[in-house]
Amino acid sequence: MGGAGHQQLSFSPPEAQHDVRPGQVRVLTLNVQHASPSRSRRQADWLTGQDADVVVLTEVTPGGHSIAQELSERGFAVHLADGGSDYLTVVASRVGKQEPVPEVRPGHLPHRCAAVRVHLDDGLTVGVVGLYVPSRGPRERRNVDKRAFQNAVVELLPDMAGELAVTGPVVIAGDLNVVERGHRPHHTVFGAWEYEFYAAFAAAGYGDAFRHCHPDGLDHSWYGRRSGEGYRFDHIFSSPVAAVVDCRYVHEPRTTGLSDHAAMTATLAVPASTL
Repeated sequence: MGGAGHQQLSFSPPEAQHDVRPGQVRVLTLNVQHASPSRSRRQADWLTGQDADVVVLTEVTPGGHSIAQELSERGFAVHLADGGSDYLTVVASRVGKQEPVPEVRPGHLPHRCAAVRVHLDDGLTVGVVGLYVPSRGPRERRNVDKRAFQNAVVELLPDMAGELAVTGPVVIAGDLNVVERGHRPHHTVFGAWEYEFYAAFAAAGYGDAFRHCHPDGLDHSWYGRRSGEGYRFDHIFSSPVAAVVDCRYVHEPRTTGLSDHAAMTATLAVPASTL
């Protein structure tokens, strides 16, 4: 399932205190907007202050060492797939034990995907996959990498749960650079193939966590610099979606200048009797 020639990097944390809620796993995703080392430090401080057990970070600068080190020093186990010349995806957790799953690797731009199996202290396991879909790209390569990466992810989806081999939910999170069909406002720039990519998650058994909690809700994670119009680019999908008990966007990173994206959080129920 994976591409070759890319190095899996993991950073082990020191012991740190974190409030674990029995019966729940809390996931947060944030596009960090290719942060500099100084902004990475501020982002790590903010992330540490949230109640998330697992964080998925997208648009991480090549190498990713700055944010990885900052999170590791604050008690997170950090995983990223290095080797790409463009942006990376990071998954970091501070509950249980985090195990990278390198088999979950798209054949195109594999460093934009990071997958882990999180072993909770009770023996239950959950899967977390971070994805960062390319933007539409420069004129000479308009949609080339975006479409190729989306196609590679769609190929992974049917076998993803089997590769993760977890006993609890599987979560897929990140900046997908697509919106759902029927998005408000409507953006004419998106083609049928982009809506089909969004729909592929449901076809593979992964429900939209935000739509599960807010069937008619309206919120956005990124706003056009010129138009000011909103886009719901950042997503969390879960299998089963019934495990999601809460999901929302957190706009503080966007409004305070930590990023140009809002963060997104989801709380999932896991079998309380095993915790």
